[in-house]
Amino acid sequence: MTAENKIVQDIRKELQEKADEKTRLSSQRFFKKEEEIKMYGVRTPVFREINENYFAAIKDKPKQEIFSLGEKLLESGYLEELGVAFDWAFRIRKGFEKKDFSLLESWLKKYVTNWGACDSFCIRALGYFIYKFPEYFSEVKKWAVSKNRWVRRASAVVLIYSIRKKKPLTPVFEIADILLLDEDDMVQKGYGWMLKVASDQEPKRVFDYVMKHKKIMPRTALRYAIEKLSPDLRKQAMARE
Repeated sequence: MTAENKIVQDIRKELQEKADEKTRLSSQRFFKKEEEIKMYGVRTPVFREINENYFAAIKDKPKQEIFSLGEKLLESGYLEELGVAFDWAFRIRKGFEKKDFSLLESWLKKYVTNWGACDSFCIRALGYFIYKFPEYFSEVKKWAVSKNRWVRRASAVVLIYSIRKKKPLTPVFEIADILLLDEDDMVQKGYGWMLKVASDQEPKRVFDYVMKHKKIMPRTALRYAIEKLSPDLRKQAMARE
């Protein structure tokens, strides 16, 4: 067994040993029945400790080796192993280069099969990449018309990192325009969340956008988008004409 495979096997073994059925069943409630969920059921503090310990052992390895370890973990499909891989990618974000986009995008398209994995990856590692290399927004726009619901959700959620770093909001509204009439509620929640975060920066701009489109905007997306606006603005946005 190679050293790389041993690390993966050790992580997997410890996650299995620390799994708790009560935690697994409790966590499952946050996902819809049709979502593809595999999880051990490891409590968050325990997961964090395992993750920290193993990252400490590999943090000095070259970036590509860490990516390779992440890929092996992702292949299992278990939510906790995805969590380790995505967290490790974020921890080495300062070393991201443009050539890493193809690998990160492949992780999104191949391994993200539920909202938890989508958000975990997009608001941190993948979101940082788009923040660091905004020229890749043209690729993000392609995600917004994907047949894959999670890739479409990712096109919105991936911008949250940049919004929080006070980047210009033009891309946010471009994505909202593309996703505006999306019929998938998980996509609606995704772009509604994106607009909600944008409202911290420019509440009037988000309010004006919602008012302009409220007749056709799905109510799910609208409710998410206006959540942080003032009570008066929320009332205006929710009023049916």
